[in-house]
Amino acid sequence: MRVALFQPDIPQNVGAVMRIAACFGAGLDVIGPCGFPLDSREVRRVAMDYRLLAPPALHASWAGFLEAARPAGRLVLLTTKGDERLWDFRFAESDTVLMGRESAGVPPEVHENVDARLAIPLADGARSLNVAVAAAVALAEARRQVGWGRSA
Repeated sequence: MRVALFQPDIPQNVGAVMRIAACFGAGLDVIGPCGFPLDSREVRRVAMDYRLLAPPALHASWAGFLEAARPAGRLVLLTTKGDERLWDFRFAESDTVLMGRESAGVPPEVHENVDARLAIPLADGARSLNVAVAAAVALAEARRQVGWGRSA
């Protein structure tokens, strides 16, 4: 199980996702370009020592991620434009949960290259969760379904 961040632009969210990935036994991919250096103080402050448990695999671009790290399993995009509710999806240990950029989501070419597009149901009037919170919700649901198996 892995989580991938597409061109993140808030360093604190990357730090939080490092900690989330470590706590849920997931690997982490960061797809650039990023809006900040990954060794920034903000990332380190939020990730604390958890960044050592889930060090990110870095990819310079979406194309580079697809070429070098396309998972053997499915690529599952969390999006407000999801076709299926998170709770209705059947996760597998080999899935990678892809999170869009905080400010803009993902472009059409990413939507076209994923295996599933999931939405987290929200209360009326709510637009979206913070990307790190959404990653935690998705990984918790995935772990609930598949158990712990192997990590990263």
